Amino acid sequence: MDYTIKEASERTGLSIHTLRFYDKSGLLPMVGRTETGNRIFTDSDIEWIQTICCLKDTGMPLKEIKYYIDLFMKGTSTLSERRQIFIDHRVALMKKIAELEKNLEIVEHRIQFYDEACAVYAMRDQLELENVKDRA
Repeated sequence: MDYTIKEASERTGLSIHTLRFYDKSGLLPMVGRTETGNRIFTDSDIEWIQTICCLKDTGMPLKEIKYYIDLFMKGTSTLSERRQIFIDHRVALMKKIAELEKNLEIVEHRIQFYDEACAVYAMRDQLELENVKDRA
């Protein structure tokens, strides 16, 4: 199925401006054009854009994504190099996940601290209220 740039934008969640930027930057080398020069996207292009978004969202710079795409366009002779790009990216992601888990542990500890502090102060406030009632 073919999609206009507006439809591709709606399907991918990217702005029309971003899709044009990606195309001009060489990140979408397979996007076709109509006779009038308008971009026309296929299901394959949409999947490609989703891969680009995944890589970008997980920290891969556009320059490295472009390098991967250039390798892809060279054909099967670059399969192992492309595979290595994904292996390296996975290693970087796993390191980032470990860092995030460590930071999450610290955040969880702080939440527990504040839960306990709130409980102590709520109990103290309740005792003070009861003391005031007893004196009255």
